[in-house]
This record gives sequence, structure tokens and C-alpha cells, in this order.
Amino acid sequence: MDFLPLYFQLKNKPCVIIGGGAVALRKATLLQKSGAIIYIVAHDVLPELEQLVQSTGGSIRIGDYSTADIEGRFLIVAATDDLALNKQVSEDAHQRHVPVNVVDSPELCSVILPAIIDRSPLVIAVSSGGKSPVLARMLRSKIESLVPAAYGRLASLVGGFRDKVKLSYKTVDERKNFWEDVLDGPIAEMVFAGKESVAQEMLAQRLDDDPVEMMNGEVYLVGAGPGDPDLLTFRALRLMQKADVVLYDRLVADQIIDLTRRDAERIYVGKKRSDHAVPQQDINQMLVKLAKEGKRVLRLKGGDPFIFGRGGEEIEELASHNIPFQVVPGITAASGCSSYAGIPLTHRDYAQSVRFVTGHLKNGTADLPWPELVHTKQTLVFYMGLVGLPTICQKLIEYGRDTQTPIALIQQGTTEHQRVLVSTLKEMPEKVVKEQVRPPTLLIVGEVVTLREKLAWFEH
Repeated sequence: MDFLPLYFQLKNKPCVIIGGGAVALRKATLLQKSGAIIYIVAHDVLPELEQLVQSTGGSIRIGDYSTADIEGRFLIVAATDDLALNKQVSEDAHQRHVPVNVVDSPELCSVILPAIIDRSPLVIAVSSGGKSPVLARMLRSKIESLVPAAYGRLASLVGGFRDKVKLSYKTVDERKNFWEDVLDGPIAEMVFAGKESVAQEMLAQRLDDDPVEMMNGEVYLVGAGPGDPDLLTFRALRLMQKADVVLYDRLVADQIIDLTRRDAERIYVGKKRSDHAVPQQDINQMLVKLAKEGKRVLRLKGGDPFIFGRGGEEIEELASHNIPFQVVPGITAASGCSSYAGIPLTHRDYAQSVRFVTGHLKNGTADLPWPELVHTKQTLVFYMGLVGLPTICQKLIEYGRDTQTPIALIQQGTTEHQRVLVSTLKEMPEKVVKEQVRPPTLLIVGEVVTLREKLAWFEH
């Protein structure tokens, strides 16, 4: 190791930065977050840096650097574009055994300021020892995607109970096992769900002499998005890796299912028109049964579970049985597919509102509020509208939309198999038959469709 990672307590410690430009401002921002008192020595100082220094209780000296500037300081940063000056500051600091960081000159440093993942009080640092700061920042980005912000709140919760745990568990191994169970169990999950007060009560109860047995069963209602695995949320991925059982729909891509825990039981409960593999009521009961068996159940749905996904019905059933659950929104098909097709749903010149409509017409009827759907300057998005496409186009024309109104059909949107057909209300039904389109599809009606020719970016 070229550098030993250490964490410095800088609260109320005097730290000096030689330099007053943009680089000095970046370093000062980090020091301010750690509570340091900042002193600046430079000929010119950015106004933003002046304000920052004042907020820490420090001061600025305009003029040349002298060794007196570093006497009694806790940390020194040389952030000038004068290589000779930076070297002099480094030598002076080394002689006085004061930690020094020289920007872009690792050979002159006794300390390195790493790339930081701040989940205070949890802080993760990544450093390349000054060899490749860009690589360190790239790795920081990857780690940030794996460590949700809630881990900081979890660390705070744990910190408040450490002394009590030491009294309850005498050996290091006992405490280690206790914390491992807490940090990978329902207590931590309550923190991740934003229920810190519940988590605190559960942890306190866990430490009682005769703790009440906690139900481990829980349901995660997760939106899998429109198809591209990269569109999953961080929270969705985390819960997908925790679940013991996965119930998934027809619209969930295989690549997304493959991201669930390898040893999890997978149950297909998909539906398509006039062919329900498992009726909705049976799915509801299955979720309750599995959770009551103490299992962590992932209910994985395409798009967003609360937009034509019947997620509300499922959690209503869970709530009636007092089953704990979490809901993780997903990118709905309207948003994902339109973006990948290069069709903005709203646009100042074409559409000031957007309306999501189910095209799955109940009992084959066209029972939709057609007079409300024919207003210009709005975009219509029809989910599950392939079978009902001829009726949709006919009714929109019948109630007043122009026959030449643009319409787009997106098949398997956001995936490598994405296909986009553009036509008019009059001609689209015939075009769909000719092109032999198959579900899943999404329909977009409105003038915004004309922008696709300019804005299409996701083409293969």
C-alpha cells in the first residue's frame, strides 16, 4: 500500500489552504462538510470561497505564502498552479510533521483526499493513491449505486444501541452475530422503508429479556420497468436479491428475472388477454400464504405496479391480513417506451397534458370517455391497446379527432427488440395487420409523435 487509509476528525480543527481558485474551492467544500475551520492564503480568492470560509469561522489572508501560515494547523492543502510554491509548502509541512495534500502531485503528499461516498455517519473512501483520480471517481459511482442513502440512517440507529448491546451480549462473537442478524433482517428493512421509529421499537424489543417473536414474512411489490434492466431502481435491485420467492408477470423481461436471487423460488403468474395463468384473486391469496409462512416474497411486475398493474388490489389484500409490505415504483411503460422511441409525451408547442388510458376494453366494449379523449393539445397513451386498436382509432375519429392525427405503436419498448410504427388514426389499423405486430405494445396518439423523426436515438 502506498497510502494507509485513515479517517481524520476535523471538527473545529484549523486547516489551511494555499490558493483561492476553483480547485481550492473544491477542497474547502470537503473540509467544510467535516466541520473544519478553514484559513486561506492567496492573492485572489473566489467570492464563493470567501463565503464558505466565513461560514466556518476561518479567515483569508491576501498575500504571499510564508511558513507562519502553516504553524499550528492541523491539515495543509496546497492548491495553486505554481509548482514551485506547491513544492515549498510540501517541504515546510513535512519538516513540521503536519499532514499535507498537494493537488495533482501525489509524490509531494503525505495524505490523499479520496473520492467519497457520503452516507454519514457511514463514509466510504476510494483512492488510487493519486495515480488515477478519474478511476477512483468511477468506482465511487459504482459503489454509490450499491449503497442506498438509508445506510446512513441505519448506521445512526445502530450507534444509538451499541452500549446496550454490549451489556446484553458479553462476547465479541455474540455481539457480531447479533448485529449481523439485525443488519440483514426486518429491522434494517424498516429503516430502508423509511420507518426508523418502527425499526427503533423493534430493536429495543429485540433486546428485552423476553422479546416477542417477530414475523419475518414480508412482501415486496416491485416495478420492473418497461424492459431494459438498466432502468431498475437501486431499491428494486436490493429487494430482488433478498427475496425467498419471486412471483413474476409475463411482461417482466428474462434479463430482469435473472437478477433475482439465484436460489429463490420462481413462480410464473403472468396474464395475457383471455388467458390468465393464475387468476388475480389466487395471486392475492398466494402472497398472503407465502408471507405467513415467514418468507420474503417479491411480487415483480412490469412497468409500475400502480399504473394498470393491479398493485393496489394486491396490497389491499395484504393490509387486510396485516402482512408487512413495501412498494417500489418502476418506470411505467408510457415514460420508458416514449423516451426510447424519441417521442416526448408533453411539448410546449404540441401537448400541454398527457393521459394514460387502458386499451384493454372490458368484455369487448368501447366504454371509454371518448369526448374527453379527443381534445387537441393533449397526448393519449393507451396501454394494452393492440387488440382494441381498430376500435380506438374509429372512436377517436368518430368523436372528432382528425383522421390524419399521428399515432405511434411501440412494440417491446426499451429492449433490443424495440420496434416503432408511425402512422395516422385512419391508416394504423391496416398497417398493424400488415406488419404482424405482437404484444407487448403501447400506443401514443397526438402531435408529439411527429417529433420522433428528429429525436429518435435508440435505434438498432
